[in-house]
Amino acid sequence: MSIRPTRRGFLATTGLVAGAAVLGGRATAAAARTTSLSRTQVIADTRRAADYWLTRTPQYNNDNNWQNATFHSGNMALFKLTQDAKYRDFSKAWAEFHNYQLMADSSTAPFHADHEAAGQVYLDLYALDPQPQFIDATVSRISAQIASGRTDYWWWVDALHMAMPVFARLGVLKNSTQHLDYLYSSYTYTKSQTSKRTGLWNPNQRLWWRDNNYVRSSTYWSRGNGWSIAAHAKVLAALPSTAAHYSEYADNLKSMAAALKPLQRADGFWNASLTDPVNYAGPETSGTAFFTYGLAYGINRGLLDAATYLPVVERAWQGLVSIALRSDGLLGYVQGPGAKPSDNYPWSATSTYSYGVGAFLLAGTEVAALAV
Repeated sequence: MSIRPTRRGFLATTGLVAGAAVLGGRATAAAARTTSLSRTQVIADTRRAADYWLTRTPQYNNDNNWQNATFHSGNMALFKLTQDAKYRDFSKAWAEFHNYQLMADSSTAPFHADHEAAGQVYLDLYALDPQPQFIDATVSRISAQIASGRTDYWWWVDALHMAMPVFARLGVLKNSTQHLDYLYSSYTYTKSQTSKRTGLWNPNQRLWWRDNNYVRSSTYWSRGNGWSIAAHAKVLAALPSTAAHYSEYADNLKSMAAALKPLQRADGFWNASLTDPVNYAGPETSGTAFFTYGLAYGINRGLLDAATYLPVVERAWQGLVSIALRSDGLLGYVQGPGAKPSDNYPWSATSTYSYGVGAFLLAGTEVAALAV
């Protein structure tokens, strides 16, 4: 598949760009916005979850696949918020252990998005200390992917979170329309071209199917949609508002927000199967944390109306910290790795995974910006 041409002449407005939305610019806060959230308490709860994970080595500090990469993305956002060096140092030690390399691809799965997620963390570290070796491997992999001429690698919705922010940030860093054009072409494939008649985005439901196995079904997986809204938040944080396709990415986040609002449970969570309140019910942390992150980001950036969505974020955050977060910092009710609502069901108060914690840390950094 060839890369479709898009508008040329993109000019970066900054040489370095942060990956987590907490590092991006913010719109002016709504003058009349009020919240019951305490910034001090939000940060304390966020740190509690991070600190629990930091002490659980070595099993929580090993491979450089998408699971740990997602944790470290949230951990670096927490460092930016708190300036506590222990968070930066933990992620830097992880990156150094892997020599700032991405996971190796296989001949059957070239340019696999899961293997590129670590590049987000390496870019975070590079933004703090621009040493070329921090991102050399990431730059090389992404350049080779663009050179392949194919834009059909992102066939499942999770891929948006794993890879989109890397392309966006390198595009800005390098002032490269090539990176941003490739990003948009790949995004368009995922959104509307994965099957003969459609892609993974359902514009009527305003939600994403996980992959072609679920297209035109009624199954909308919470974490799959969480990956998507987090991807959009991170890409919007990376790009200047004048960038080509910024408005389309923003419109998708806003559409998802409108769809998610009425699907929220009374306890603040979303079901693992978003439109099915009966099957696989109960609190699920990873999807809920990503939604909290994306919605809070949208409010902070002025994309979402605070009066409409701040109560949604407040309920979600209170549910996460009162139900999923234990006093010792273990974050439970995280659905295990999978591709659909039924995978690993049921999960429990002690079901925890690195990517769920990472989602919670991302959420906490954005919620803290809303709190007073």
